[in-house]
Amino acid sequence: MLGGEALSFGDRRQIDAALATAERVSGLSFQTYLGPAADQTRQHAIALHAKLTDPDGSVLVLCDPERRVLEIVTGQRVRTLLDDGACRLAVATMTSSFLAGDLVGGLINGIQQLGEAAYHPQMLHASGRL
Repeated sequence: MLGGEALSFGDRRQIDAALATAERVSGLSFQTYLGPAADQTRQHAIALHAKLTDPDGSVLVLCDPERRVLEIVTGQRVRTLLDDGACRLAVATMTSSFLAGDLVGGLINGIQQLGEAAYHPQMLHASGRL
């Protein structure tokens, strides 16, 4: 998790566990940035995403609670598994929790939702014959 200094140790552990679960389920890399974003929040999120170890296979969730900004950036390879509709649903999940005052729960639920949406089971038989 990038940023997030204002979170308790327990909160950070819960978010880290959600990130690990999303990674295990989807095979993708997930990161969060919780903290102040630059004025151009989308560009800031894209720049942070580009610095990740594997940007093409990564998802970045940026949340600036003070400015009420939420951005999801997906890599090129991720876009084949996680479309804009799935990201919009995760944003709706997170923002509804944020409005209820549950920042950590919103992030956890949104991350889990993204991981599950990106899950695609491996095909065992590609020929289509039985």
